[in-house]
Amino acid sequence: MSAVKTLEAVARDRVGKGAARAVRRQGHVPAVIYGGGQAPQAIAIDLIRTRTLIYAGGFKTTLFEINAGGKKTRAIPRDFQLDPVTGVPMHVDFLRVVAGQSITVEVPVHFLNEDAAPGIKQKGGTLNIVLHTLALEVAPDAIPEAVEIDLTGREIGDAIHIADVKLPSGATFTGEPDATVANVVPPTVLGAEVEAEEAAIAEAQSAEAAEEKAEEAAEEEAAEDEKKED
Repeated sequence: MSAVKTLEAVARDRVGKGAARAVRRQGHVPAVIYGGGQAPQAIAIDLIRTRTLIYAGGFKTTLFEINAGGKKTRAIPRDFQLDPVTGVPMHVDFLRVVAGQSITVEVPVHFLNEDAAPGIKQKGGTLNIVLHTLALEVAPDAIPEAVEIDLTGREIGDAIHIADVKLPSGATFTGEPDATVANVVPPTVLGAEVEAEEAAIAEAQSAEAAEEKAEEAAEEEAAEDEKKED
């Protein structure tokens, strides 16, 4: 379970594009907290702190206690916008959470013990990941950092379905119950095809070089014959 993180904020009394630009000039990111049966609250959060949190990973599965002017609110990031050129955070939406509430979050999947999977380690198979994240319905204070899947003993042809995954206590998968998370596929034949193609290209290049060399030799011989005749 991810720990609740503290996030300092400043309450905003003005909203709109002009107000948002002013907030950014001051080194902050405009944000809003909504949901929980209450009116939206406009806030501003520190740019550097926000950027660090976003790029550290797991931002949208982290529960924050936001302190804005002495008022503390528990909320989870629902969305954020980045500048398409610079990657600087431009805006963050937080969903207010209340006791007894469940929310849906995208939790990353981590695969463990790949070296203990004979189909991969000994037989050269490849782990084909179908779902990199799982949509889980879970209590805000019980959001897992990741869902771990053990690959020990997995052979080529094995498929890992949602039913095979041990979900964290209290969490429910919101997608198709028979969805495939990953499977172990046979070694690709692409490598052999590429080698054959490269060999054919090398052979063609060698033949072309030999032909050019023969033409040059013939031209030199013809030039020598002309000199002798002169």
